[in-house]
Amino acid sequence: MAESSASRGRRAVIIGALMALLVSGCTPETPKPPPSSDSGQTPAPSGSSRSPSKSSAPEEPPVLFTAQGDIGIGSSARKVLSSIAKIKPQLNLALGDFTYEPGIEQQFCDMVTEKLGSEFPYQLVAGNHESDGHDGDIANFVKCLPNRLPGLEGEYGTQWYVDVPQKNPLVRIIMVSPGIKFRDGQPLDYSKDSARWRWTADALDEAKSRKIPWTVVGMHTPCFNLGAYECQPGEAFTNMLIEKKADLVLSGHQHIYQRTHQLGLSRDCADVVPESFSRQCLAETDDTMVQGRGTVFAGVGIGGVGLHEVREDDPEVGYFAAWSGKNRKATYGTLKVTVTRDSLAAELVPAEGSFTDSFEITR
Repeated sequence: MAESSASRGRRAVIIGALMALLVSGCTPETPKPPPSSDSGQTPAPSGSSRSPSKSSAPEEPPVLFTAQGDIGIGSSARKVLSSIAKIKPQLNLALGDFTYEPGIEQQFCDMVTEKLGSEFPYQLVAGNHESDGHDGDIANFVKCLPNRLPGLEGEYGTQWYVDVPQKNPLVRIIMVSPGIKFRDGQPLDYSKDSARWRWTADALDEAKSRKIPWTVVGMHTPCFNLGAYECQPGEAFTNMLIEKKADLVLSGHQHIYQRTHQLGLSRDCADVVPESFSRQCLAETDDTMVQGRGTVFAGVGIGGVGLHEVREDDPEVGYFAAWSGKNRKATYGTLKVTVTRDSLAAELVPAEGSFTDSFEITR
C-alpha cells in the first residue's frame, strides 16, 4: 500500500532528530583554559599536598670566639696568634698583660694585625702590667687595637659589654677589671654594692631579661686558681657572678691553664670560699653540664709569655677538672668557644705543647 504523504513527513522529522543527536554526541568538548596566574600562586605539583618543611629554614649561625691572656711578643705568642688565625673566630678576647715591656704598644699591635688582619675584633681588657702604665699603657693599646664590635657599652679596655651578634644575640660578653691597680695605685672598686659591682650585676640581669641565651664574663685576675695568687677579684664579687648564674668566667694572670667544674650555690653551699674546698659547692662534675646549675671558671693565661708551675696540692684542687702548667704538660694555646642557642662548647687548642681540654654546657 502506498505510504501517505503525512507518514512520509513524520518519518523525515524523526530521522532528522536522530541525525542531530548523533552529530552532537561526536563533537569534542571544548578544552577549559588553565587557571589564571594573576594571583601569583604556583600550583602544587601533581600528587603532592604537603607544605614545605620547617627544617628547610636556614640554621642560625653559631658565634665562634677565642680567648687567652698573658701574651708577650715572643715566638710562643706568635704561634698562638697563628693558631687563632687558623680557627677563624669572629672575635678574640685578650684577657690582659700584653707586652711585659714599656713603650712597645705599637709593636704588639702590629704583631696582632699582621697575623689576624687590621679589622679583626681583637677585644681588650686591661691586665696588671698595663693598667698602671708600667709595662705599656692600656690607653695606648686601645688606640692601636680599638673596639671593632657594634653596640659596645661601657669603657672599652676597662669595663664593657657587648651582645653578639648585635641583632638576635646568642651571647652577652661582659669584661671587667677587678683586683688590679690603675694609675692612682688603687684597684677599681668592685666591692659589694659598689657602682662597678652594680654595673656588672645589672649587665647580667639585663641579659637574662632580654632572653639572651648565654653570658660570658672576662677579666684578668682569677679568684680560684692552682697557683700562688689569692682571690684578687674578691670573694663577694665572685660569688655574685655564681649567684647571677654567669655561664662562663674567663681570666688570665696565672700563667697556666685551669678549668673548674661547674660551681653553684645552694642551701648546702651559701658561698664558695677561696683557699678551701667544699664538695657541696660542686654543681656538676661531668664535662657536659646543664645551664643554670652553676658557673665554670677557666683560666687561660697561656697566650705566649713564660709559664708558671701548677700547685697540685692547692686546697682548691677539688674544684678543678683540668689543668696544665710549666711542671705538667706545658702548653701554650687559646680557648676556642662555640655558642649556639642550645649549647656553649669550649675546647683548648694548643699552639705549642699537646695538652687539650674540652667541655660543654647545654640548655
